Amino acid sequence: MLKINAVKKRSAAARAGLNMGDIVLSAGGFPATDELDLLYFAGEEVELEIEGKGKFTVLADDIEVKAENELRTCHNHCIFCFVDQMPKGMRDTLYVKDDDYAMSFECGNFVTLTNLTEADTERIIRLHLSPLYVSVHTMTPDLRCELLNNRFAGKITEQIERLSAAGIKIHCQAVIVPGKNDGEDLKRTARELFRYYPNVCDLAVVPTGLTKFREGLTEIPDVDGAYSAEMLDTVDALNAEFKVNFVLPADEYFIKAGREFKPPEFYGDFSQIENGIGMTSKFIAEFQSALRPVKRKKKTRVLCVCGTSAAGVIESLCLKANSVVENLQAHALPVKNAFFGESVTCTGLLTGRDIFAALEREKGKFDEVLLPSDTMKSFEDVFLCGMTLKELKKKLHFAKIRVNAEGGAGFFELLARG
Repeated sequence: MLKINAVKKRSAAARAGLNMGDIVLSAGGFPATDELDLLYFAGEEVELEIEGKGKFTVLADDIEVKAENELRTCHNHCIFCFVDQMPKGMRDTLYVKDDDYAMSFECGNFVTLTNLTEADTERIIRLHLSPLYVSVHTMTPDLRCELLNNRFAGKITEQIERLSAAGIKIHCQAVIVPGKNDGEDLKRTARELFRYYPNVCDLAVVPTGLTKFREGLTEIPDVDGAYSAEMLDTVDALNAEFKVNFVLPADEYFIKAGREFKPPEFYGDFSQIENGIGMTSKFIAEFQSALRPVKRKKKTRVLCVCGTSAAGVIESLCLKANSVVENLQAHALPVKNAFFGESVTCTGLLTGRDIFAALEREKGKFDEVLLPSDTMKSFEDVFLCGMTLKELKKKLHFAKIRVNAEGGAGFFELLARG
């Protein structure tokens, strides 16, 4: 259901009698589903059908609408699903398995397309919801059905072809399960998707996230340095074949293989950075651009919180900062993830309680803490475990805590100036 949330004063819509709370039944002759139906007509006049009032032609910008529909959720039972590996007792929103094409367009969320109806597909094309972010995983129909535990998941080729033909840009990902959709199957998937390039823009290759809460779930092996090196070799060979950087490997593969990261230009516009693709390369480049001699007023010992996978990079940047910032003694503090299990090594999945425990063990050895903002919710200072930043600061009253939300350049500035 789509409700009018606000009407611009003295507008034609207001003069016509539209009011906050009115229900929009259709926009431009099509059923009104969510805010995207009005966004499509931005700057234009649109015919609206209002429940109990009839039809009105108004400027789309003169009203604001809000959908009260439920989030489109996932119909799959993927063998690598991270939500299935969550412990009990966390906030409710962490257990929602969203698979909403509107959220994919608006926020960059990955969707599988398995819950699309024909009307949904027609709407995506009609409103030109581009780009979309699609969890492909494999282009082999039977294997995709197996990985997603959904007998209807094998239609992906037809879906990609239809959306691509309609001019919808698509960013794809493959969560890799060793022995399943890697090796020759990954090559086949990449080649199949590249047929639709440039509308299919890229294919991110990411390892499965494994927590300690996998009892009763499909056994999936973790990957080591040798496996990661082989994956990077496969990616390089595919990109050489395509003559464009179409397959984008996760930063974690470089870390585990002990290889240098690709330069920033490899990642283009960093369209998959939220997927852990190119994040480290961009962070390092930003840090280097900000690096310069600075003098701190007094000697300061700073610990920089990070996941264990990022520790080597963060420590190397700290040492560079120490060499140009007078009175600075900064070091990385790699925090082991006791909450989800030590196989979870990324910074963004650290909890407040694990961060506090690690800092408590270092008490007396630091004056300041530098905390990355991605350890907390986007618009709220709360960690995955429910601890708030305010509570952490209270527990660590003996040290100053600063939060970096400005990438590599912000990281250096906080180290340099506090």
